[in-house]
Amino acid sequence: MANPKSKFKTIIEPFRIKSVEPIYMTTEEERKKLIKKAHYNTFMLHSHHVLIDLLTDSGTSAMSSKQWAGIMVGDESYAGASSFDNLKNEVHDLTGYPYILPTHQGRAAERILYGYLGGKGKIFISNTHFDTTRANIEFTGAEAIDIPTPLAKKHDSPDHFKGNIDLKALEKLLVKSAKNVGAVILTVTNNSGGGQPVSLENARKVSKLCKKYKVLFIIDCCRIAENSYFIRHFEKGYENKSYRKIAQEMFALADGCAMSAKKDGMVNIGGFLALKNKSLADACTNLLIITEGFITYGGLAGRDMEAIAIGLREVFDDDYLTYRIRSTQYLGEHIRNMGVPVMYPIGAHAVYVDAAKLYPHIPSDQYPGQALVCELYIKGGIRAVEIGSVMFGKYDKNHKLIPAPMELVRLAIPRRVYTQSHIDYVIEVFSEILKDAPKMKGIKITHEPKFLRHFTAHFEPLK
Repeated sequence: MANPKSKFKTIIEPFRIKSVEPIYMTTEEERKKLIKKAHYNTFMLHSHHVLIDLLTDSGTSAMSSKQWAGIMVGDESYAGASSFDNLKNEVHDLTGYPYILPTHQGRAAERILYGYLGGKGKIFISNTHFDTTRANIEFTGAEAIDIPTPLAKKHDSPDHFKGNIDLKALEKLLVKSAKNVGAVILTVTNNSGGGQPVSLENARKVSKLCKKYKVLFIIDCCRIAENSYFIRHFEKGYENKSYRKIAQEMFALADGCAMSAKKDGMVNIGGFLALKNKSLADACTNLLIITEGFITYGGLAGRDMEAIAIGLREVFDDDYLTYRIRSTQYLGEHIRNMGVPVMYPIGAHAVYVDAAKLYPHIPSDQYPGQALVCELYIKGGIRAVEIGSVMFGKYDKNHKLIPAPMELVRLAIPRRVYTQSHIDYVIEVFSEILKDAPKMKGIKITHEPKFLRHFTAHFEPLK
């Protein structure tokens, strides 16, 4: 699909490069030693030893010249900083919510909100909770329940909005347990569900159910601009609406939002919590002051708040979003055409490879996703992340693995960082992955923490 403003098929980056960072070109022999030293966990690799870093799109964006200019004028006053006013005004204009609490990143906003709302006996319902969201909820003793649309399991179907929540399952849970529900959380786009978008129709029906059963409705909005792209192009009635107007319409349906600005804020650090209700905001403000900082900085430097305010405006630019989505689809469509099984249609921030289909001979308890992550690094120096039974698997009382619903590997594309030649290199590495797929072995865990084990677990390849 070409740029609608151009007769040419090539999607060019809508920016010029002013500064570059050198890449150290490791050899395959070096990488075999380095991944072993890192206990076969790509989180434990040094960035210097990574050629193409697709571990996450969080905090890895290249900032614009306007954002860097904002860095230089940041107001570092402890209280009443003008930089907070700029952030607050931008967030209020975007979301419509009156109470804005800055945090050092998204998981801090989650900890404050779900720490207050959670506790033993409470449940939180989502299209799919991401890892830090789930951990913050479960840390309070509450339960995190995922109810994605049944379409989410149909990886090869062309259906859009596979990120939706299952409305029938939601109402069934609300009928049974509304008084115990801490919140219904709609993650847009649905990161753990393959980066798939959520429709406004689905969000509207979630809002209606939450009002009916008097349950709090929160949007995890860290990729709200990317989600708006899919609504404009694939949901009837939004063809002529701006991406920002679409996002504002979705925010109007909810009671609040939590955001990691390290995604669609296009910054390296920062986040916020925004709420409609004053009493809830007051309670969260107390926790903010205790754990993050004063209400006008919340763990952020003034310069970071300036950069977020600018990034939240730039991210809705038409040319930027066209480039962003099409460059991700370029990778996904090329490796899919080669025979690599991926979540389809391709999302915005990442390509999700179905490791269970790529390695059908490797069972879930031998972690096919983690095996692929290691192989990508060894063969091509590419760092990716497993989103499967390492990240979301649990154990029963006999310590037998309860597998995750899907065994995925996420190739997350940093914003405004890599060019087409970098992506062409990734495609070429996948051609080598396919050649050796039938003889690939599984992997085992040798050490793991209680929470968020994928960050620090140790692994060993099976012989």
